[in-house]
Amino acid sequence: MAGLARHVDPDEIIKILHDHPDAARKQHIHTHGSVSQSTPYSSRYATQTELSKFRIPQDGAPADAVHAMLKDELDLDGKPNLNLASFVGTYMEREADALMMENISKNMSDADEYPAMMDMHARCVSIIAHLWGAQKGEKAIGTATTGSSEAIHLGGLAMKRRWQEKRQAAGKDTSKPNIIMGANAQVALEKFARYFEVESRILPVSKKSNYRLDPELVKENIDENTIGIFVILGSTYTGHYEPVEEISKILDEYEKKTGVDIPIHVDAASGGFIAPFTHAKVGGPKWNFDLPRVKSINTSGHKFGLVYAGVGWIIWRDEAMLPKHLVFELHYLGGTEESYTLNFSRPGAQIICQYFNLIHLGFNGFRSIMENCMINARLLSKALEASGWYVCVSDIHRKKGEHDFKGVEHPVFSKDDETSADYNAGLPVVAFCFSDAFKKDYPALKQQSVSTLLRAKQYIIPNYPLPPNEDATEILRVVVRESMSLDLLDRLVSDIFAVTQTMMECDPVDLQAFAPGSSSVEKNHSSSGYNAENKHKAKRPMKHGIHRSVC
Repeated sequence: MAGLARHVDPDEIIKILHDHPDAARKQHIHTHGSVSQSTPYSSRYATQTELSKFRIPQDGAPADAVHAMLKDELDLDGKPNLNLASFVGTYMEREADALMMENISKNMSDADEYPAMMDMHARCVSIIAHLWGAQKGEKAIGTATTGSSEAIHLGGLAMKRRWQEKRQAAGKDTSKPNIIMGANAQVALEKFARYFEVESRILPVSKKSNYRLDPELVKENIDENTIGIFVILGSTYTGHYEPVEEISKILDEYEKKTGVDIPIHVDAASGGFIAPFTHAKVGGPKWNFDLPRVKSINTSGHKFGLVYAGVGWIIWRDEAMLPKHLVFELHYLGGTEESYTLNFSRPGAQIICQYFNLIHLGFNGFRSIMENCMINARLLSKALEASGWYVCVSDIHRKKGEHDFKGVEHPVFSKDDETSADYNAGLPVVAFCFSDAFKKDYPALKQQSVSTLLRAKQYIIPNYPLPPNEDATEILRVVVRESMSLDLLDRLVSDIFAVTQTMMECDPVDLQAFAPGSSSVEKNHSSSGYNAENKHKAKRPMKHGIHRSVC
């Protein structure tokens, strides 16, 4: 997610560096001299001149020199495959990579110019609609988006417009729409409410509700102005699926009593490509268009749809669910098309790669990948708890129906020929924290140090609080993606245990040497946010804020 960035005044930066010679040396500023170029590293950019950062240079620089310098700077980034914080895929097969590069210049807005690409888009919509239980007699309709954030905004806006039209037809007030979501909701859901002027009723989550939307609280907070419920199929905090069918039944009862019809939008950003394929499904109950109250569903193709970042999907169960005046008829470059998106120009290559994955892998291929992810997530969870140092807040490794850790002395559940159906349903996410016994024995050790020490080994594993109400508990979280091999998993477990052992043997003061380094000049001068150590300076505390929860 790109953050807000302020303009950087290069003159101010240079003045600071000139006033502080030590800072200038740290920034490696050279201004005089040049040498003839034969390689990027024999040019003046190797020792005497930095690439311009904040102002376009008067004269350009050789392409090979710029490429080499940018590549060197980008080497400081984390390795995508070891970015275990993110749900976003970092691997595609070689043939998919080739399709991506062959079609990288195609624009989804140029429908008339790229008819084959648009045909593939239509096929993807149809395939995904069928995966999600498209009903006979209804005409499902949908579109690709740039990701789940756009898709959520489109789904929420359609619910708001349907609510307004129904209220206006009945001569009722339309000035106070509200929408229900749990405090575990990703930032995109609350962004919709703020951007489109809908009151967001954010309901607290708890251990009792498995850190997800509590159906009992839904019952207490709905009214005639509720435009819909955002139900999340896979919390980004702990991987738990929210109980779509249970909430649907509550809304059915409410409609019987009041006549107020409240729809559900399922945010299946991750679960939309997991639940249809795993043996566990969502643990038994229905979650998709099999439930009449579910009007729209979104997912991210760039998460468990196994495509690189830049594609999401939203499907409405029937075209009647999409208010006509939200759909634009576009006359562009000689053609006419109907459009309902927030973006116009957007990449087309990801749609092609999504179609490649669906056709190449088929149902059984996707099932194999998703079951493998679940297997590896269970292995990691069980290994962590077996150490006695950690306990998992996520529970996809526990026998179906059991949610609490019973201690290391309790037998670990397993069986021959097991599948995800034998365990609690959820995303392949491992959310874990220090056990009570570990905290009692080592009260001075900070869980954040685990994340920091693992970063030194190139793993990116975030440590952050659970949602408001439960934010006294911090969790480390690993997302097990397709690219998490058994060998990498084995190394990860060994490294987690190794850094934990190091912490146990070190003086707490020594661990401060592993604290995150200072921010770059760009971060200090352009960003409107704060890093972890300065989060107390934020304008709004976490309990009043919006939560990104690392997606």
